[in-house]
Amino acid sequence: MDSFLEEEDEEAPTVVVAGKRRRRRRSPAAQAALQPSLHLPFLPPQPVSSNEHKLNFKESKEACLSFIQDALLQKQWKRAAEFLTCYVESLEKDYSREHIGPSEMIWRVGTEILWHHSQSSMKEFNCFMEQMKTLGVKRYLKVCLEHVFHLLCDGQIDEAYQNLSLAESWRFGEQTAIQDKEMKLVQAYRGLLDYYNWSKQKNILLENGEDGFSDLAVEQEMHGYFRKAAVNLKEIIKIPGVWDIFVKCYVDLLEFYGDHNEARQVLNEYAYNSKFPANPNAHVYLYQFLKRQREPKKSLISALKILHDIVPSHELMIDFNTMLQKSKKRKKRRLGLEVIFAALDYAGWKENAKAWSCLARQVKRIVISEKHLDWIKQEWSSRKDWWPAFHFSRYLAKRNWQENKSLSYEKALVAGILLGKGCKYFKYVSRQGCKAQLKRFRMLKKFVNRHNPVYLRISGPPDCSVQP
Repeated sequence: MDSFLEEEDEEAPTVVVAGKRRRRRRSPAAQAALQPSLHLPFLPPQPVSSNEHKLNFKESKEACLSFIQDALLQKQWKRAAEFLTCYVESLEKDYSREHIGPSEMIWRVGTEILWHHSQSSMKEFNCFMEQMKTLGVKRYLKVCLEHVFHLLCDGQIDEAYQNLSLAESWRFGEQTAIQDKEMKLVQAYRGLLDYYNWSKQKNILLENGEDGFSDLAVEQEMHGYFRKAAVNLKEIIKIPGVWDIFVKCYVDLLEFYGDHNEARQVLNEYAYNSKFPANPNAHVYLYQFLKRQREPKKSLISALKILHDIVPSHELMIDFNTMLQKSKKRKKRRLGLEVIFAALDYAGWKENAKAWSCLARQVKRIVISEKHLDWIKQEWSSRKDWWPAFHFSRYLAKRNWQENKSLSYEKALVAGILLGKGCKYFKYVSRQGCKAQLKRFRMLKKFVNRHNPVYLRISGPPDCSVQP
């Protein structure tokens, strides 16, 4: 860590090079000016007894850790580096003669500082991580994995692959069995990089040759990467857990080679096996696969129904609502209304024009037919106290009109039906639309005025009977 502790604005008082401290020369005035800013908790210089020293050492170490934590929270990376160096030196100068091994804290904190320090380099980071791998066999694979993540973030794919290969060949007696899951994770990430190389070769083949497979050597190399990737990816997804990226890559491999049954089995297992944690993405991947395979809508609806139960605000709820509205079954159309109402309960959907269009279309259809008004009433009863301020304020009417007239039209239709022709949002938008001489807004105003009695039926007391 050549420049790990260098000052960012001025010369550093101390620089660590190859594990040794070298002091730079400074004028007495400069030293005096810098001295107060370094509140390093050094041990008292006067002779003390063994018990007193142990107490002082403990207090000094705890104080230093507190300073490190404070510096990290304030993102003062240079200051944190100084305190961490002091902490390490205090461990080395422990006069109690009790062995104090380097802790996981040094690895965690040192990694965080080096990754954010303005003067650190990837070379220094690699050097630090190699040192941390010698902290102890219990943490060896964890350090290797973190090193690989940082290499990947820096775009060093080959170096990351080499580190994974070295970690995979690591053996240390009983620790190998204890760290079996971590070893499988190492193998899985190596499989992920094999997939990356397979994908590159596949793209080369598809871009070149007429049939996509003109270069036999490249094709063979691609198949080699496929075999290595498939073996390691298949192993990791057998373990209950969240393995999204590994599942996606493995399914991509299987689909490319036409093994759709295996892909379906993998995705079903990932989505429905009770041993795996609840994971919305598992149902998203299954739905996307079924859609690619042109499966019946019944299967697609089944996959999205579970996703709706887990994450009612998921973006796929638009697709879900659309499929349900096209169904001939009344129960599914009723569910479609529930789905779109639930999605619009979330702030992220407030200005989603597609969602408001879905709701407006279904509400309009129900109002015209005068059937199933009870569906709207049931959904509205739990929302009428807070949706007006959340969605239909005059402020939002002005902003929506200025930014997206199509959105304001759909919302105004829904607001007019749910809150009547006196609704602030509806009045403002319809007035602006008529001033702009837009035909659709004139028709909107007429439609809401004509069906205003529906508002009274929807907003009536809970005990009012509404005929289907």
